[in-house]
Amino acid sequence: MPDREAEQAEHPTKVPSRSSRRGLDWFAFFVADIQTGFGPFLSVYLTTQKWTQVDIGLVLSIGSFASLLGQVPGGWLVDQVRSKLRVAALAVIGIGVSALLIALAPVFATIATAKLVHVASSSVLGPAVAAITLGLVGHASVGPRLGRNARFAAIGNGLAAGVMGACGYFVSAQAVFFVTAVLVLPALLALRRIHERDVDPIRADGGIDTCDISQHTSRLGRLLRAPALIVLTCCVMLFHLANSAMLPLVGSDVTMRSSQWATALVAACIIAPQLVVAAISPTVGQLAQTWGRRPLLLIGFAALPLRGALLAWTSDPYMIVAVQTLDGISGAVMGVLIPLALADISRGTGRFNLAQGIVGSATGVGATLSTIGAGYLADR
Repeated sequence: MPDREAEQAEHPTKVPSRSSRRGLDWFAFFVADIQTGFGPFLSVYLTTQKWTQVDIGLVLSIGSFASLLGQVPGGWLVDQVRSKLRVAALAVIGIGVSALLIALAPVFATIATAKLVHVASSSVLGPAVAAITLGLVGHASVGPRLGRNARFAAIGNGLAAGVMGACGYFVSAQAVFFVTAVLVLPALLALRRIHERDVDPIRADGGIDTCDISQHTSRLGRLLRAPALIVLTCCVMLFHLANSAMLPLVGSDVTMRSSQWATALVAACIIAPQLVVAAISPTVGQLAQTWGRRPLLLIGFAALPLRGALLAWTSDPYMIVAVQTLDGISGAVMGVLIPLALADISRGTGRFNLAQGIVGSATGVGATLSTIGAGYLADR
């Protein structure tokens, strides 16, 4: 049973304003936009700058390793800061700065620094968006709202991939990162539409309302010992171990065979699954309320090995894009179900964002091992 504080947090005194709800829609959209350039496009850009696969894998792994150190402190910081909107704004600005560094100086030291800035900002931004969402709508409505967030994020990701792919093809791979920096401005404007008074800071942290330090400590211990959190963390780590290097490796392979079309193909590989995510995410959020969390998570996990096997089997560009639609199933499930499951697990502890940081660290472990291993194998 949820404790009294969580129950109190579940019944807000007022409904969030239309401006705040729409602001969150567009903030999710533009956050996805600015994050698009830091995946496969970075591998393509560095390949055009004559980087080896080992160097690309190393610099990506530096960022992934930094995630191991940054995710938990990032989640803890969001729990401690009352204004989730301000911390989100600072994180968005940090991502813009990292994009400019990548565009202006594609040397190892600068790219590594930019990756560290990007990772630090993302370690805060992810939990902040989820905290703003939970603070706006509460536990009872967070599933459908997360589905809506995922839909707008998918549309933003797909459109950004199209624009960035066109920039890479008609201008240069470097232009992708200038576009990323420019997109920071509409992201900040969307964030301004969310009213501070509509985001309940207690509810945003997981629904605890007490100044008793012993209560905070006992609930933190309860969260860290929760079997559900341990199992979910391990599953997320294994998922990203298999997933993180898959598309960047495909992008690098295509670049070596046809650098002119590589950026456009990577863009298509991003857009195709995002169309699936945009289409099914709200349904995933609704089904999570009726089917439960576990069946949907299993479906999302099962799509990954099937995609990997098919990508290993084909080198045809059209087939690669078609196979990538399977990533949309995993993306929709992970985007909605992971924060939703964490909201369930951490409910009443006041450590929702710390729980996100723990799972984010598991993502970093999987991603680090994935990029190192894939880079090593690709050069053999």
